[in-house]
Amino acid sequence: MGAIASELAGEIYGLESLAADIADHKGNTTRFLILARDAKKTSPTQRCITSLVFRVRSVPAALYKALGGFASNGVNITKLESYLVDGSFTAAQFYVDLEGHPDSAAMRNALEELAFFAHEVKILGTYPAHPFRDQTA
Repeated sequence: MGAIASELAGEIYGLESLAADIADHKGNTTRFLILARDAKKTSPTQRCITSLVFRVRSVPAALYKALGGFASNGVNITKLESYLVDGSFTAAQFYVDLEGHPDSAAMRNALEELAFFAHEVKILGTYPAHPFRDQTA
């Protein structure tokens, strides 16, 4: 058994470190998720990241159309990952990280447009953006 964790986590739990600085790129970051039964609310005025998943059919320009609302509403996509649904090439699911809060006007409009071209849109959560994002902007 093993874990990828911080040096501090190793100290706290008495773990033996097998390797340090294992990233393949110096600027890599590791994201840890905290899941809770009840959501912790964030404010639309706060600098936030919203994570969501959605599906599109495997037809020409499906992803292009699904993402168009983010561009036309000025919502920045910071991460986009694709996954095949049930291992077939008939549909794809996408994981997206967006800069913004679902209650902001721009994000509301973008999500409304996404709903026209995608299905099974599910917001996984909204959380405060880390200050590191301000340093890299």
